[in-house]
Amino acid sequence: MDTLALLKAGKLAGSTRLDLACGLTEFPREIFELADTLEVLNLTGNALRSLPDDLHRLARLKILFCSSNQFTELPACIGQCPQLSMVGFKSNRIAQVPAAALGPKLRWLILTDNCIEALPDEIGDCHLMQKFMLAGNRLTQLPASMAKLHKLELLRLSANRLAALPDWLHSLPSLAWLAWAGNPMSAAFTTPHDEDGITADIAWQQLQLEQKLGEGASGIIHQAQWGDTPVAVKLYKGDITSDGTPLNEMNACIAAGLHPNLIRIEGKLKGHPEGVAGLVMDLIGPAFINLAALPSFDTCSRDVYPEGTRFTPQTLLAMAQGMASVAAHLHRHGINHGDLYGHNTLYNAQGDCLLGDFGAASFYPQDGSQLAATLQRIEVRAFGIWLGELIERCEGVDQRWVALQQACVQPDVLARPDFNALTTVLA
Repeated sequence: MDTLALLKAGKLAGSTRLDLACGLTEFPREIFELADTLEVLNLTGNALRSLPDDLHRLARLKILFCSSNQFTELPACIGQCPQLSMVGFKSNRIAQVPAAALGPKLRWLILTDNCIEALPDEIGDCHLMQKFMLAGNRLTQLPASMAKLHKLELLRLSANRLAALPDWLHSLPSLAWLAWAGNPMSAAFTTPHDEDGITADIAWQQLQLEQKLGEGASGIIHQAQWGDTPVAVKLYKGDITSDGTPLNEMNACIAAGLHPNLIRIEGKLKGHPEGVAGLVMDLIGPAFINLAALPSFDTCSRDVYPEGTRFTPQTLLAMAQGMASVAAHLHRHGINHGDLYGHNTLYNAQGDCLLGDFGAASFYPQDGSQLAATLQRIEVRAFGIWLGELIERCEGVDQRWVALQQACVQPDVLARPDFNALTTVLA
C-alpha cells in the first residue's frame, strides 16, 4: 500500500514526517489528522498550485518542502504556521512573494529556480533568517531592509538580473557564504566564458566510467579511466543548482589554476551523448576523506562531524595553513569560493587538505574598493567558522589560534584580517 493510501486509511497516526510524491493536484485533507505530531511535510514532485488557508492547524510543523510543483505565488498561509522554520519551494513558477508568507520563526528559505522579480520590504523583519537561497530568479535589486538580517549566514544570488551587489553587505555581521555569479554585472564581476585554451577538451569516448564516488548539489562524481590514467569525472545536473549554474562552476574551477590545496583540473568534457557538461579531474587517493557532512535540518548552517572526530594540534595547524593559503590564492585571482566548508574539504591524517566544490564561486574586481575588501572578509568569516569547528575538536590548542579564530568571525566585517594576513600569522 502506498503512502497516500496509508494516510487515507488512517494508518500513519503519530507520524512526525510525511513524504508524498504521487501527482497530487490538491492538498490531501487527511494530513490534518497528523496535526498533533507532524513536524516535516515533504510534498516535492507533485502538481500542486495552492495550499489550504488553514494550514496553520499543523501547529507542530517545522519543515515544509514543496519543490517541483506548479505554484505561482509563495502561499501566504505558510506565514501563519507557528513553528515553521524551514521552507523549500525550489523549481516552481513563483513570481510573487507576499509579506504574509514570511513567518516569525523562518530560518531557512529556499526559492531557487523560480520567476521572482522583487522581494517585499518585510523580508528584513525575518530576524531569525540564517540561509536564504535565491539563485535562478529574475531579481534586479534587493530590498534595503535586508541590511537588518543580522543572523543571515548564507545568501545565494547567482543567476539573477542584478546589475550590482548591494552596498549594505558590509553591515551583515554573520554573513559567511555568498554567491552572485551569473548576474549582468560589470566585466570584473563576471565569470569568464573563454578560457583561452587554459585547459584541454577531453572527448567522452576517451573515458571509461567506473563507480560513483559521490554526489552534490551540482553534479555526480565518478571514477574513470582516461587511457591509462585513473581520473575523476564530474557530470553536472541541469541548468540551475541551489548555488548557481554548472557553467559558472566550471569556469571558476579552471580560472583558479594550480595550487597544492586544489584538485587539479585535467580538462573539460566534450561530446557527451546527452550534452551533459563535465570536468575531468585528478583522482584523489583513498587516504583523503571528507572532513564533515552537510548541515542537517537542526544545525541549519553548521556542518555535521563524525562522532568522536579529534585532531592533534599539528594536524589542525597544517590544515589551517593549507586552507588559508588556498583561499589567499583564490582571492588574489579575484575568486570568492562561496562555500568554504568542512563538507567541501578533503583531508588526510597528516593534515594535508584539498578544497573542492566551486558551485558557489564568483568573481570580483581587485580594485582596492571597500566592496572588494568586504567580499574577501565575508569569506574570512567562513574560514573562521571552519577553523572554530576544528579547534572545538582539538586538545592543547595554542590560545593564539583561538584569538585568530575570534578575529575572523568578529561582527565588524572590515576589521577582520584578510587571507594574506592569515597566511602570515599561521606560518
